Amino acid sequence: MDYGAAMASVLVVEDDQFVRSALIRHLTDASHAVRSVGTALEALREVAHHRFDVVILDLGLPDLDGSEALKMLRGITDVPVIIATARDDEAEIVRLLNDGADDYLTKPFSVEHLSARMAAVLRRARAAGAEPPSRVLRVGGLAIDPLRRQAELDGAVLDLTRREFDLLAFLAGRPGVVVARRELLAEVWQQAYGDDQTIDVHLSWLRRKLGETAANPRYLHTLRGVGVKLEPPR
Repeated sequence: MDYGAAMASVLVVEDDQFVRSALIRHLTDASHAVRSVGTALEALREVAHHRFDVVILDLGLPDLDGSEALKMLRGITDVPVIIATARDDEAEIVRLLNDGADDYLTKPFSVEHLSARMAAVLRRARAAGAEPPSRVLRVGGLAIDPLRRQAELDGAVLDLTRREFDLLAFLAGRPGVVVARRELLAEVWQQAYGDDQTIDVHLSWLRRKLGETAANPRYLHTLRGVGVKLEPPR
């Protein structure tokens, strides 16, 4: 059944084993690559270590309410999130959408309805990510291809989340230039205001994938109170 979405990598966060199995079966039948977890903390670990195209998030999780999980997810990734829950309070729906959810489905829902909503979310995400610089950005052993959305370090492909890639590509376009955190929020996160911790978390994960630390930087250098710069190792 084709709803206009190409194969996607999907994380299902659902503690009800019956619902979880049904979602996995349907998504797998639709040729999507599916991983699933039953708690919020497991979801955060999955998102931190794997790249997903969409997350289907239940609110009634055993360890942490899904609304809090959504806020924590938004601190480390901008992956599209579809809320799937039995709650139908309009005020809560509005709050969740304002907190970063991309869509909201009230249980029970049909698999056709889920497929259509997921296809729409994926189309919007892919359209938003289709920004086209044609040249490969090179900084030392780093090669960043914005068109293919691929980054390599010394010839090895880096497994980056969408936000990690956007951050790296933005800094690579200004090698050796100290970029203020406010500018990073505006240009990478598209936010006029935000929490510096959001940037710090992404920088931490990015450093790990570049094989460095804040104490021993190679490419990413933080100037306390000023900003961040990317430059080749000396």
